[in-house]
Amino acid sequence: MVKAIRIHKAGGPEELKWEDIDVPEPGEGEVRIKHTAVGLNFIDIYFRKAIYPPPGYPFIPGMEAAGVVTAVGPGLTGCKVGDRVACAGRPMGAYAEERVIPANVLVPLPDNISDELAAASLLKGMTAHILLRRVFKVEKGHRILVHAAAGGVGQILVQWAHSLGATVIGTAGSEEKIKLVKDLGADHVINYKTQDFVQEVRNITNGAGVHVVYDSVGKDTFYGSLDCLAPLGTLAVFGASSGAPEPFSISELAKRGSLSVTRPSLMDYTKTREDLLTSAGELFQMLAGGLVKVSVGNRFPLGEAQKAHEALEGRHTTGSTVLVP
Repeated sequence: MVKAIRIHKAGGPEELKWEDIDVPEPGEGEVRIKHTAVGLNFIDIYFRKAIYPPPGYPFIPGMEAAGVVTAVGPGLTGCKVGDRVACAGRPMGAYAEERVIPANVLVPLPDNISDELAAASLLKGMTAHILLRRVFKVEKGHRILVHAAAGGVGQILVQWAHSLGATVIGTAGSEEKIKLVKDLGADHVINYKTQDFVQEVRNITNGAGVHVVYDSVGKDTFYGSLDCLAPLGTLAVFGASSGAPEPFSISELAKRGSLSVTRPSLMDYTKTREDLLTSAGELFQMLAGGLVKVSVGNRFPLGEAQKAHEALEGRHTTGSTVLVP
């Protein structure tokens, strides 16, 4: 028997239960891994609340972890006991001391990437990769707006976009977070609590707007994000920390200059093994080269996931949070 967090019904952090589970031997195409670090992400909250429907109850949440292979299924090649690996995305189930998982969703960890760094960065970093390099390919000279720029994905977006030569505008909600985002390389940072971010973006860009907005906030920022865009601009909504945006008329996009709106999912962009390894590999290169630095601002024992969720949902965290089995 090992320990895991399980959810038996939708609700608040109190629904995260620390329970005993059985972990079977791996079958064909599977491996058993012992987790050494587990990443905490807003998507975990969405599943806990059933904003995203879970696979069924009870279920083990968690979309990101690092660990070591302890057993391999029959006939499996390319993976062996003792390998350091990480995963990000489906199948969920990372909030566990050990688990069985398909081998083809794992990425090998380079020697220069620690387990904790992988668990703190893989899901968020690959999200940043697909946003910047595939959803809208940011190049030198582009103007971009990053909401929640002090958050886990936001920090990576700011640094990566800065390295690409973009003009980076971020939003944050406190003077401490504003200083952090500036130190990461943002050209401008807007306090969304005391400033009108739409007007500030217009002032910064001399009325031209930005080429792309990366928005993980959702409902509270959706229309404002559209109003920040230059004609032909793109709004990439990749989260909804304030709730899902209200339905809108597609004619609104024409009114604002033939805009595009997309709701990308990392799982779709890394569905093939080739895409998964490419995305993870480019992230690891950025981390190893120092162009992207990921701070682990918070650590909680895995058994105290309730406290971790309360801190994340209350916006009391900065950077990445790691759960330690």
